[in-house]
Amino acid sequence: MTAQRRKGATGPSVPLTLVMTVLALYTLLPLAWLVINSTKTQSALLSSFGLWFSGDFALWDNIVQTVTYNDGVFVRWFGNTLLYVIAGAGGATILATLAGYGLAKFRFPGRRAVFAVVLGAVAVPGAALAVPTFLMFSQLGLTNTPWSIIIPSLVSPFGLYLIWVYASDAVPGELLEAARIDGAGEFRTFFLVSARLLAPGAVTVLLFTVVATWNNYFLPLIMLSDSTWYPLTVGLNSWNAQASTAGGEAIFNLVITGSLLTIVPIVIAFLFLQRFWQSGLAAGSVKE
Repeated sequence: MTAQRRKGATGPSVPLTLVMTVLALYTLLPLAWLVINSTKTQSALLSSFGLWFSGDFALWDNIVQTVTYNDGVFVRWFGNTLLYVIAGAGGATILATLAGYGLAKFRFPGRRAVFAVVLGAVAVPGAALAVPTFLMFSQLGLTNTPWSIIIPSLVSPFGLYLIWVYASDAVPGELLEAARIDGAGEFRTFFLVSARLLAPGAVTVLLFTVVATWNNYFLPLIMLSDSTWYPLTVGLNSWNAQASTAGGEAIFNLVITGSLLTIVPIVIAFLFLQRFWQSGLAAGSVKE
């Protein structure tokens, strides 16, 4: 068996390796540009090559200026983003887990219709719903409030579908029947038995919703007019517009450094959660 495997094994494809190397460099190039230019002063940004260090190493000074500029509004935007992520992405994960588990493990009239609606919702891009959502929230008087960002973020059709598919294989029906025979109710069965089995899938949904909410730009842009409620995406764009305006204050170093600080938490979250993400995607793919 070992000899057959060795005979059938092939070495790495050189063209494929070259293509993947080029794609990796293309992907990492903007990140390298961001890191390098975050270390430059405003004057060095305008007079040096973007992909190489120049002048004094000003990363710490840029960070201090970023978090203190305009009475520390960057810190406020950072807190707003955390609020939207914790309430929106966290709530979306909980709702998707509960709904996906219920749809996977309970039979009821209209289940196929719900399945069709969920698939249709997955296919609809979020940008297409932004304007109708704004009109609806405007009539309710919720625009320019955190609720206009949190409530739409609670809906995650893709997360619901992912948990639905995952729970179908990850939670054996025999295990649920055994818990019910032992006298456990549905809530106790879910929290003591099913929740542990659903954890990898739930963390996978959490990762996707956190990234989507953290990078959300278009919805806050049309919902919020008060800069004190901006998330980091909209706030940094307003800084960039201010720096690009003729006669505006030159704060490109703050825009770049703020962009670097913005991606650090999401990179840390991804690196921490990726093991659960990988296990969540692989679980249930092989049956005995």
